[in-house]
Amino acid sequence: MPAYAGPSAHRPGDVAGTLRLLAYLALAVTLIVLDHRGGWLAQARRQADLLAQPLRALAGLPGRALEWLGEAAATRDRLLEENRALRRELLVHQARMARLQTAYADNVRLRALLGMVQRGGLDVQLAPILDVDLDPARQRLLLDAGSRAGVRVGQAVIDAGGVVGQVVEVTPLHATVLLITDPDHAIPVAVLRNGVRLVAYGTGHNDRLVLASIPLSSDVKVGDVLVTSGLGERFPAGFPVGTITGLHPDDSRAFLVGEVRPAARLDRGREVLLLRRAPQRPLVALPPAEPAPTLPATPAASAPVDGDAPAAPPAAARSASPAAPGPEPAP
Repeated sequence: MPAYAGPSAHRPGDVAGTLRLLAYLALAVTLIVLDHRGGWLAQARRQADLLAQPLRALAGLPGRALEWLGEAAATRDRLLEENRALRRELLVHQARMARLQTAYADNVRLRALLGMVQRGGLDVQLAPILDVDLDPARQRLLLDAGSRAGVRVGQAVIDAGGVVGQVVEVTPLHATVLLITDPDHAIPVAVLRNGVRLVAYGTGHNDRLVLASIPLSSDVKVGDVLVTSGLGERFPAGFPVGTITGLHPDDSRAFLVGEVRPAARLDRGREVLLLRRAPQRPLVALPPAEPAPTLPATPAASAPVDGDAPAAPPAAARSASPAAPGPEPAP
């Protein structure tokens, strides 16, 4: 039979744990009483809260970074969409502006054509340009008007600046215009300042005509304006042809060669005017011919011949054209 076991003795570890518990309880009670009376524990909590704020900020930094990235992505998408919308709107406005500029240019050009018609009292027909051929060997215009619209071969063609050319071929719907700059074209002209008559030839370049065989004694200067002289009855007199831009001797040194800038805008414009009939008066009037100087009559010239013949006239004045001199003085 087992021996009787008496009451267990207290272990030293249990006693120490009990004492620590009692100490903690006493400390807690003391702190509660002190905090209730002095409030210093609340101050300590506030100080601890201030020290913990950077830690809380650091802990919330990933969340705020993700939120910022989301907002930045949304803002970027919104800005890209607004940018695309503004670009589309800008293209539309640029297209409208280009259309308005084209309409304005057309208005200015048509007003210039109308002004020429009104100033000269011209009977003209407006014809749109379908095609332009400015090859150096072939200077042509194709018009959207033909025999059905009353166009005929030989009609003079002008624009707001001056003479463009003449109709050389007509079909029922279209007409072909030979430009004055074509190498095979020549047009009789006169210097507006003094009426000197010359001939301007095409060069194959739409910005240049040439005056050949100008006598050295001719009163022709750089800057002189040339107009149609009316000779040949193909181009009515008085229409601007161009301006002399240069004069230089030819290879023989016996004549001058002149360079002329055409008055018509041969490389631009979308309409031209066809002259239906010659105007009653020139668009630009030439100056009257200068009177011939009066020479004293010689006895031989004033003596009658055979009793009934009149006296020989004094020396006749030269014609206005240097290429076509007048009659020589009578012997």
